[in-house]
Amino acid sequence: MTAPVPERRPRADAARNRQRLVDAARTAFTAGSEDTSLEGIARAAGVGIGTLYRNFPTREDLVAAVYRAELDAALDTVDDLLGVEPSAAQALRAFTGRYAAFVATKRGLAETVRTGALRGAAEAAGTRERVNAAVQRFLDAGSLDGSLRDDVRADDVTAALVGILLSTQDTPDTAQTERLLDLLLDGLTRRSARTA
Repeated sequence: MTAPVPERRPRADAARNRQRLVDAARTAFTAGSEDTSLEGIARAAGVGIGTLYRNFPTREDLVAAVYRAELDAALDTVDDLLGVEPSAAQALRAFTGRYAAFVATKRGLAETVRTGALRGAAEAAGTRERVNAAVQRFLDAGSLDGSLRDDVRADDVTAALVGILLSTQDTPDTAQTERLLDLLLDGLTRRSARTA
């Protein structure tokens, strides 16, 4: 019986190439040019097309990697916001604003994702679970500092946030998105915190 072969870490240059591909694809997709060729992305990353295909066998794999990297960046702001904002309610409002901006500026990427590039509901469910977890952290902090209601579920907040973003996705009026996010936060704010 042979011992299992341990997974090897990618070489440093391979990891750099992968990151350059993700960065080049992010630039192409967020510039609204979602039909940018894979050859163009490889060229912009300074690598050959073979390197692209070794890392991302399909366009959908590349889109998924870019989307995950962008989502990670958006969700990584939770601790910073909770540390900087005066209350969890204000931190949650800042987060929803940043998340809305993330979605708005990633329209080309979001459209590619929405049209099925991410292999269906499993990936979408993973995204929703991660956003729910981030929202739950705000709700827990808000329950402790008294700024947010403690009878609200994270998945309800996420559903409302997604509804706001879907209903305003085709309008250039970012002010409407901001007003709806303010309404959402008003409904989440504990009454005693509103009058304080």
